[in-house]
Amino acid sequence: MIENIIWLALGMLVIASVLPQSNYKLTLAGGGWMFFSVHWALQWRHYFELGDYLNVLLTVLAAVFSVFIGFVLIRQDKLLMKNINGVSTITSITMATTASAVGGLSYFIFSEIPAMNTWLISTVTDQTIWLASVFSVAITRLDWNIIAVNGYKVEIILACTAIESIALFIGIIASVNAPFKRLAPAFLVSVPVIYGLNLIRNVFVIDAYGMTWFGDPEMSFYIAHTVIAKIGSLAALFVIAYAVLKILPEIIDMIDGILNLVGGIFRHAG
Repeated sequence: MIENIIWLALGMLVIASVLPQSNYKLTLAGGGWMFFSVHWALQWRHYFELGDYLNVLLTVLAAVFSVFIGFVLIRQDKLLMKNINGVSTITSITMATTASAVGGLSYFIFSEIPAMNTWLISTVTDQTIWLASVFSVAITRLDWNIIAVNGYKVEIILACTAIESIALFIGIIASVNAPFKRLAPAFLVSVPVIYGLNLIRNVFVIDAYGMTWFGDPEMSFYIAHTVIAKIGSLAALFVIAYAVLKILPEIIDMIDGILNLVGGIFRHAG
């Protein structure tokens, strides 16, 4: 049952996204958010065991946020029907629901379905090897997802595909009700760019590790992967997000609407 919670949540969110505006839509979406919160609440232990405390924090925050949105929707709080500071709250929640449904499907299809997981990782491995050859980096393929430089092996895992960031932008862009002539550029400046930059990142980290650019192999991997590539990825995502927001300012309205709803709930409770 636990393994199926995410599919139940996504199914409810997808159905709620396509339903016309009604009380049933809000209740179904609220239920989807509640099940979504259960999924995230079960993830923190995995990241804690890996020592990834940032993702521990993010999963806890995601669970709390999902519970909050689910509660407001199921309760059908009157603040949902208001325009707060000129921003339609119900529109913002509907957009967030669609973004979570589409983005969640885009990620969990590859995360939870073994055949899709293998296909994506294998494809990224193929293209990483190809790009390395373009840069004259000698990479040896040892298995469908294992490559080596100078005898040092690296396993390509799901996190090496950038699917998390790609799914995030796909979901957010899909949530916006805008003409195709604006949606298409937003997609092109985000998803293909993220994918391409991630391949460059893979080649850089693998070559730095295998050729011991920064000392011994372990230190080289740490500096290349955890320091340089992490900082570069965050900077690139910031620039990409800025470009997408310039093309689709409706996303800012969505964020404002949710923040206004949170503030309104706390003011109402006080």
